[in-house]
Amino acid sequence: MMSTTYEDILQLFREVAEAQKETERKFQETERLLKERSQDTDRKFQETDQKIKSMATAIHKLGDRLGDYIEDAVRPAAVRLFQERGIAVHEVHQNVSAQRGIEGIEVDLLVVNDTDVIAIECKSLLSVDDVNEHRERLDKLKRLLPTYANKRVLGAVSAMVIPDNVAQYAYRQGFYVIGQSGEQLVIRNDERFQPKAW
Repeated sequence: MMSTTYEDILQLFREVAEAQKETERKFQETERLLKERSQDTDRKFQETDQKIKSMATAIHKLGDRLGDYIEDAVRPAAVRLFQERGIAVHEVHQNVSAQRGIEGIEVDLLVVNDTDVIAIECKSLLSVDDVNEHRERLDKLKRLLPTYANKRVLGAVSAMVIPDNVAQYAYRQGFYVIGQSGEQLVIRNDERFQPKAW
């Protein structure tokens, strides 16, 4: 049996201390690498987030332009479309807005005659939410635009793209549905349609 000397114990402590230093160095290196990777990942996330925000802004601007395009296309067609349905058109107003206290309203197009007002909402892609929002708009139109308080208020929706289920929903809500058919705009409601009056 070998006896352990003081020198052996000292050597063992030196080796343990050296191993601790090496372990500490490796931990620090690992921590540095993780921090670099984390910073790189954060930077990539920030870049991606910025790209997504830029793209969302561009899409929003494009949607606004398409909405303006639809309004500009529907405005002159509205006269023909509603006269074909037996509704005289004397005035067409674009981008009508009113504010009374905290309550406000914005209507893309108003088609007006002596007895009727048709409020038309124009979208690039029509959704059920758009139809619901337009119904809420019509609920407060006479109150916020009292010039039309004694007229029959009707509603219409128009879009470049109108999914069939949304068109059917709008029809059931009592709205005229104006969409593209070939090269021209048409009212897609059948002859049995009875518009809801507000």
